[in-house]
Amino acid sequence: MTWKKRLLVIFLCTFSALSSVWGAKQSVHVPHPPTLGIAPKAPMPTSFAPEVHAPYAYLVDFSTGTVLFEKNATVPMVPSSMTKLMTLYELFSTLKKERLHLTDTLSVSDQAWRARGSRSFLNVGDRITVENLIRCIIVHSGNDACVVVAEALGGSEALFAEMMTRTAQRLGARATQFRNATGWPDEEHYASAEDLALFARRLMTDFPEYYHYFSEKEFLISGILQRNRNALLWRDLGVDGLKTGRTEAGGYGIVVSAQQKGHRLIAVVNGCTSDKERIRNVEALLRWGFNGFTFYKIARSQGPLSSAEVWLGERATVDLEPDQDICFIVPRLQAQNVKIEVVYQGPLKAPIEKGAQVASLWISIPGKEPMEYPLFACTSVKQVSPLKRIPTAITSLLFGAQPS
Repeated sequence: MTWKKRLLVIFLCTFSALSSVWGAKQSVHVPHPPTLGIAPKAPMPTSFAPEVHAPYAYLVDFSTGTVLFEKNATVPMVPSSMTKLMTLYELFSTLKKERLHLTDTLSVSDQAWRARGSRSFLNVGDRITVENLIRCIIVHSGNDACVVVAEALGGSEALFAEMMTRTAQRLGARATQFRNATGWPDEEHYASAEDLALFARRLMTDFPEYYHYFSEKEFLISGILQRNRNALLWRDLGVDGLKTGRTEAGGYGIVVSAQQKGHRLIAVVNGCTSDKERIRNVEALLRWGFNGFTFYKIARSQGPLSSAEVWLGERATVDLEPDQDICFIVPRLQAQNVKIEVVYQGPLKAPIEKGAQVASLWISIPGKEPMEYPLFACTSVKQVSPLKRIPTAITSLLFGAQPS
């Protein structure tokens, strides 16, 4: 081996060793993404809790699952007709599995016709399309329509209620047990505000194709026109669902979902003394939620989030992106204290494969544990040829420069 080749081998070994240990923790500040919150005339301090007099209340951010407000939210309560959210979940699940279709018809039994409480006034022997039964349950809160569905899917209302309970537990409900499909009062029939919000969220997530039914304001069947009991559909709050409930045992309750400028909240109140009180309470929750918090969304579709320096690569940097949309919500007064950083051990050593996890996104919110999300290389970066490694390494070590 000639002295030139030996010298080359020494240099390559030296700088290869250097490159193997090269890299220190680096961080890059990321500007705040655009907010989707509603900017109020004056910031609302989050220490000012909304004025909610309902015995049970719950407010949760749809995208992140962040709980914004709770009052006796995990305590079992009488869910009344808000029970029908799980009745609909079972029906939508059956439709998605194509065991039923919207155009299929189901027969009204004598038992369904005799259902007490709110009704769609279906007649014994009538055959009603599944789509119209959905409207009867949502718009009319029809107990008769619920019994029709329960008998078709479960064989009997009691067996269907057992199905509903098992499904609720599978979804993560912690304080729910059903004894019927309608919400008719029963000492062993209960659910928490937290669980009702969970059912609403899963309805929208798992079956978005059917969510539009919840915003229908009226429905005509059997020659009778009935209006949706959700009065908030007529108000300028962005409410587009979901379900009211009212019994003497449970009082007045409601589960609502509202969206403003792409930001969605779910609110639950129950135990109110009148329709006006439940509307006033849930409206206070929604206004406080939209005005008191800032919602951030880092969308993957927006392109690379940041970039990282590359050591001994054919490119000086590599773009980084998450594998999912990243959403988070913070009290509006704390928004300026949020820190968003890209962290990696760098410069990153080439070669780098496209899609390799090479960095992390850290989001620090005052008073909370930092959130960490993986970041991936948008493109591959090859290592420079052996003959270029020595000058590249020397230049990088002395001047911190990389080839472009």
